[in-house]
Amino acid sequence: MDDQVKKPATPQRKCPICGKPAEHATRPFCSSRCRDVDLNRWLKGSYVIPGRDDEEDDVE
Repeated sequence: MDDQVKKPATPQRKCPICGKPAEHATRPFCSSRCRDVDLNRWLKGSYVIPGRDDEEDDVE
Protein backbone atom coordinates (compact mmCIF):
# COMPACT_ATOMS: atom_id res chain seq x y z
CA MET A 1 0.00 0.00 0.00
CA ASP A 2 1.00 3.55 -0.57
CA ASP A 3 1.74 5.49 2.63
CA GLN A 4 1.08 8.86 1.06
CA VAL A 5 -2.06 10.77 1.96
CA LYS A 6 -4.36 11.13 -1.01
CA LYS A 7 -5.36 14.66 -1.88
CA PRO A 8 -8.93 15.40 -2.92
CA ALA A 9 -9.49 15.57 -6.66
CA THR A 10 -11.39 18.85 -6.35
CA PRO A 11 -10.23 21.94 -4.49
CA GLN A 12 -11.49 22.46 -0.95
CA ARG A 13 -14.68 24.49 -1.05
CA LYS A 14 -16.11 26.73 1.61
CA CYS A 15 -19.44 26.20 3.35
CA PRO A 16 -22.06 28.45 1.67
CA ILE A 17 -23.60 29.26 5.07
CA CYS A 18 -20.64 30.15 7.30
CA GLY A 19 -17.56 30.06 5.04
CA LYS A 20 -15.65 27.35 6.91
CA PRO A 21 -14.05 24.52 4.91
CA ALA A 22 -16.62 21.92 3.83
CA GLU A 23 -16.50 18.46 5.38
CA HIS A 24 -16.76 15.31 3.26
CA ALA A 25 -19.67 13.84 5.27
CA THR A 26 -21.87 16.96 4.97
CA ARG A 27 -20.61 18.36 1.67
CA PRO A 28 -21.08 21.15 0.53
CA PHE A 29 -21.59 22.26 4.13
CA CYS A 30 -19.18 22.19 7.06
CA SER A 31 -21.58 20.59 9.53
CA SER A 32 -25.07 19.19 9.91
CA ARG A 33 -26.05 22.47 11.58
CA CYS A 34 -25.26 24.49 8.44
CA ARG A 35 -27.03 21.85 6.34
CA ASP A 36 -30.14 22.25 8.52
CA VAL A 37 -29.93 26.06 8.32
CA ASP A 38 -29.94 25.80 4.52
CA LEU A 39 -32.90 23.38 4.54
CA ASN A 40 -34.83 25.74 6.83
CA ARG A 41 -34.21 28.64 4.44
CA TRP A 42 -35.57 26.55 1.55
CA LEU A 43 -38.65 25.52 3.51
CA LYS A 44 -39.40 29.10 4.63
CA GLY A 45 -39.11 30.36 1.05
CA SER A 46 -36.07 32.55 1.63
CA TYR A 47 -34.52 31.38 -1.63
CA VAL A 48 -36.71 33.00 -4.30
CA ILE A 49 -35.98 33.91 -7.87
CA PRO A 50 -37.64 37.27 -8.42
CA GLY A 51 -39.89 37.62 -11.43
CA ARG A 52 -41.27 40.60 -13.27
CA ASP A 53 -44.81 41.78 -12.59
CA ASP A 54 -45.49 42.38 -16.30
CA GLU A 55 -45.05 38.71 -17.24
CA GLU A 56 -48.23 37.04 -18.42
CA ASP A 57 -48.99 33.37 -17.95
CA ASP A 58 -49.04 31.31 -21.13
CA VAL A 59 -52.68 30.43 -21.64
CA GLU A 60 -53.58 28.27 -24.58
